[in-house]
Amino acid sequence: MNPWLALPAGRPGPEHVRRLRAAHERLVTGTELPDDAVRVVVRESWRRSLGSGVDPDGFAPPVDLLDDDLLAYREAHPLATVMPVIRRLLVEDAEDDKMIVAVTDAGGRMLWVEGDPRLRSQAAGMHFVEGARWAEDVVGTNAPGTALAVDHAVQIYGSEHYRRPVQPWSCSAAPVHDPLTGVLLGAIDVTGGDHVASPHVLTLVRATVAAVESELRWQHREQAQRTPRRLPSPLQPPRLEVLGRERARLTVPSGPIELSLRHSELLLLLAEAAVAGEGRTTAQLAAECHPGDAAAVTVRAELSRLRRLVGADLVGSRPYRLLGRVDSDLDQVRRLLARGSVGSALERYPGAVLPGSHAPGVAAARARVAALLRQAVLRSRRPELLLRYAQLPEARDDVTVWQTCLEWLPPSSPRRATAATHLLRLRRAPRLR
Repeated sequence: MNPWLALPAGRPGPEHVRRLRAAHERLVTGTELPDDAVRVVVRESWRRSLGSGVDPDGFAPPVDLLDDDLLAYREAHPLATVMPVIRRLLVEDAEDDKMIVAVTDAGGRMLWVEGDPRLRSQAAGMHFVEGARWAEDVVGTNAPGTALAVDHAVQIYGSEHYRRPVQPWSCSAAPVHDPLTGVLLGAIDVTGGDHVASPHVLTLVRATVAAVESELRWQHREQAQRTPRRLPSPLQPPRLEVLGRERARLTVPSGPIELSLRHSELLLLLAEAAVAGEGRTTAQLAAECHPGDAAAVTVRAELSRLRRLVGADLVGSRPYRLLGRVDSDLDQVRRLLARGSVGSALERYPGAVLPGSHAPGVAAARARVAALLRQAVLRSRRPELLLRYAQLPEARDDVTVWQTCLEWLPPSSPRRATAATHLLRLRRAPRLR
């Protein structure tokens, strides 16, 4: 029997539905689940969902992209050019077939949701809308999220969904890859009633994916023929890494440069000034770099060594400033937070800004980004983000973070006991001292 098919016979029986509901109830109440209770792909997905702290009765998934941000992101996405193929093969008949067709990116964000208007209106109540994130670690078992998680076409029928609000629906989805590089681009999903979990619907979705990847291959070939002479690729701007590092690393076209602590501080301060389009005088850098009084001549000497190390074409003088664009991991995290992409920002935040530095300017930058990230994670109310954030050194003793984490973890989560124990230890610590 094909393990990826939800209903090999094409329709569910009453006993099948009762067995699924009983298995789901056993799982979320912490009862041992028999091996034959559900399909292996569903059981493994349920366990991943439980481990991620997904609440089976919790809130609808977050909407990461809205309005102009969504339009700009979709326009630049590789699947935008093949939407005519998807519409021709799936969307044109979706209303007659009582189906919704959704296309996601590789992170599970819904980029296009089209098809039957009445069903789309109903699905909007559970945030099955453009811009919402339906990754498995956010909303639990669902066809597009699970297809991306296991990188395979899959069907999810009714009560096989991890979250109860989604269980009235069924869905079939398959991942889409770049035909040349093999990179995962996203997933194509069909959602609707029980009939969507029948074998022929998954076959239709897989055939659409094959047509999409064939179209992408043809587009690559056409693009190569239009530009037969490959121009030299533009040089990437230097990249400065300061998060979670005792010393910064500057990567330039010739390779990485490991900076001393003082040079790390100076280059970071100049990069922070460049964000505001500014430079710094020697006196300003001395005040930002050294706690207390500092001789300007010392800073000037360090800047002279820094310019010899990284090049006078990168750091200018009078005032000291960056002469070109420098990307930093700190800037990337701030941009993601500004867009509301809290999970992505957290993934790119390995730790505090130059944690060993005592320079006032560095400490200020460290505190600003730490406060932005903490606030965003707390506001997200997403247990998987709270748990991940709580592992950072700056959050391990943060009572508010652990309390919020405990409040939003589902009662059945095995992580509740760990969170409760840690929170109790933190609350008792002052009295013990």
